Amino acid sequence: MQRTLPGLVGAVLAASLLAVGCGAAQPTNNRPPPPRPHPHQNSLGADWRLQQDEVRQGVRAHQLMPLGRVIEQVRLHTPGKQLDTGLEYQGQRPIYRVRWMTKDGRRIDYLIDAVTGAILSGN
Repeated sequence: MQRTLPGLVGAVLAASLLAVGCGAAQPTNNRPPPPRPHPHQNSLGADWRLQQDEVRQGVRAHQLMPLGRVIEQVRLHTPGKQLDTGLEYQGQRPIYRVRWMTKDGRRIDYLIDAVTGAILSGN
């Protein structure tokens, strides 16, 4: 019986740890996970790869302004550097959102018409 006792204690301990570990992985509330944003809802969200493909296709079809030109336009308007950029929509209108860091450390979110390249807002 002494040979089985350590094995039994080990099995009980392993089962207890497994149960505790599984319980820790479970959410502590009953709320469902947050919904994933629609690819056109949040320009800088998790679906950026889809946006990249959409931008490339739009630029190739001469329907969207190339991002390089948009970034250069912002740079001429406000010296600084690009933090990130994404594509979103206002209705059916494609808009680039460019997050920009000025030389004095302020962050500006520019909204730029993705077809014409016109700066719509920067605040």
